[in-house]
Amino acid sequence: MTLAVDEARRGVWTVLRISGELDLVTSPEVRRQVHAAVAAGRRDVVLDLSDVLFCDSSGIGVLIAARRLLHSCGGRLRLVLPASGAAEGSHMNRVFGALGVRRLFEVYENAGAATGDGPERLTA
Repeated sequence: MTLAVDEARRGVWTVLRISGELDLVTSPEVRRQVHAAVAAGRRDVVLDLSDVLFCDSSGIGVLIAARRLLHSCGGRLRLVLPASGAAEGSHMNRVFGALGVRRLFEVYENAGAATGDGPERLTA
């Protein structure tokens, strides 16, 4: 499977919805999209990982690099990970749990919550 990244705007937020496999081959595309948003002056980014079916360490590395980039320019990065019971999000939740990186990110259950249009942040 390949990777698709769809961009949308929700208020001040740029939402990048990532679908497919986030791995060594596809992760540079996510990096490129995040850098393009920052280069265009957008500092508030949501990465919606709801439809990511597989993620390896390269994918996690891109997420951490995106966090670092946005932090360095005074921006904000939020991730969308469905609740652990959701079939679509279970892989990403397992990866984040196994690597202990969830605490590094602001995590929300859906894009509405991440952009301020829904319930508050999920707890780690």
